Amino acid sequence: MIAQPAENLALEVRGLEFRYRSGGGFALSLANLAIRPGEQVLLRGGSGTGKSTLLQVIAGLVDPSGGTVRVAGTDVHALRGAARDRFRGTHVGMIFQTFNLLQGFSALENVLAALMFSELPRNEHRQHAVSLLRTLNVPNPDSPVETMSVGQQQRVAVARAVACRPTLVLADEPTASLDPENASAAIELIQTTCAQNGAALLCTSHDPAMTSRFSRVESLGALGPAPDRGAVGAGA
Repeated sequence: MIAQPAENLALEVRGLEFRYRSGGGFALSLANLAIRPGEQVLLRGGSGTGKSTLLQVIAGLVDPSGGTVRVAGTDVHALRGAARDRFRGTHVGMIFQTFNLLQGFSALENVLAALMFSELPRNEHRQHAVSLLRTLNVPNPDSPVETMSVGQQQRVAVARAVACRPTLVLADEPTASLDPENASAAIELIQTTCAQNGAALLCTSHDPAMTSRFSRVESLGALGPAPDRGAVGAGA
């Protein structure tokens, strides 16, 4: 990839290291990862190699031991408290293997919760959420999410991830709990929705079948350790 200024990248990770508080060793070490706006990247790696940890660090949910993470040119870990939460809510969408939807709330309410961070005027939130859910074939947005099928819940999770039109969507093993047919449909949905909303996508998986769906595939181990450090542990 031709080097670009950080402000022209959806994601730039440099010299990243993460140390677990217990265990005493570096669990994750990564020299460089850069993703252009709108680019879709599959990150391969077996279970226990640190893929989930990396996504959590990129999202600013946990702090690294060293290195920098920039999303849309902003150093995520230079932000603190509410400022980081607002930035994450606006610029980073997340799709989890287990969806992490708000139980007891409707599909619509789950998307509206994400829109709390949106720059969209509040009086337009409901219309935007309903339109997005309908586009993703969620016909009953007022239904509680726990009454929906797994496929419908995943559609709600995708809608929530892109509701604020984020710079970057992070998908953590989004098809791991699905059979091959549903897994294919799910990743197609995620990729298409990200493209339609102008979001870059970083998707993690250890499923070899996912490789053919991405024009760019990276291996976590092949990205190299941060300078002068080696990875001596295992992430999630």
